[in-house]
Amino acid sequence: MSSPQLQTALWVVQPVLLGVLATIMLRRKLHKDFPAFFGFAVLQIVAFAIEFPVYEMAPPRIYFCTFWAITALNLAVEFKIIHEVFADIFRPYHALKDLGTALFKWAALVMVLVSGVFITTSNVWTDPVGRNVLILQRCMEVIQCGMVLFLLAFCKPLGVSWRRQSFGIAVGFGLSAGVELISCGLFFGGHLSNDVLNITTMSFYNVGVLVWLFYSTLNRREVAATLLVPQRWDNALMDLHPHGEPESLIPMFEHMVDRAFSKTHEPA
Repeated sequence: MSSPQLQTALWVVQPVLLGVLATIMLRRKLHKDFPAFFGFAVLQIVAFAIEFPVYEMAPPRIYFCTFWAITALNLAVEFKIIHEVFADIFRPYHALKDLGTALFKWAALVMVLVSGVFITTSNVWTDPVGRNVLILQRCMEVIQCGMVLFLLAFCKPLGVSWRRQSFGIAVGFGLSAGVELISCGLFFGGHLSNDVLNITTMSFYNVGVLVWLFYSTLNRREVAATLLVPQRWDNALMDLHPHGEPESLIPMFEHMVDRAFSKTHEPA
């Protein structure tokens, strides 16, 4: 099988696997627990139905615009999936969940700012649209790899079982993102050809989908056990929460930030 045929075969397999994944999630009602991830699977099938005919019949410029538009949409959904995974992990701990949400919003802002710096200084791509989306994609892949490292480091203290669906989602994204980061680095360094890059990234993306399929069929739901250490963290944050305030801790954190800024602007 030639390289173009192999790339086409790997591409065509993706919507088939994702269709099976979406069907399993519907039958096991996992789409209610992970709506963003389920929407991502459906989006990839719709994207293939649009992108593949454009690739075969349309001029390269039209395919280029279609590809980057779909990639940008995928980035937005993938970012929501990361939040969905962390929300599921911290579900037994309400205070930690609120703190994680607040930190997640700040991390999103930092990612956008860092991407903006790279966009203004990078001259690798002459096309601004492709360059900007590519930089955002690389930032997202770094976050996905970091998510897997976080789970591996804190799965025991937080009581996150490796059998849990959110763990499988993170591993699938982290595996494909890590391979793509390494492969792209080798490609831009002149160590990989474009064909090898495409085959490698598409192959490991399919492996990531197989990981999602395995976890979707492994069990229906895996609930984290409430452990002593994270429970102490959660109780400590709840103790900081003033009585009579709204249940969420996010307004408290925002109030603390506002007070800090106001003190810095007070006259000496």
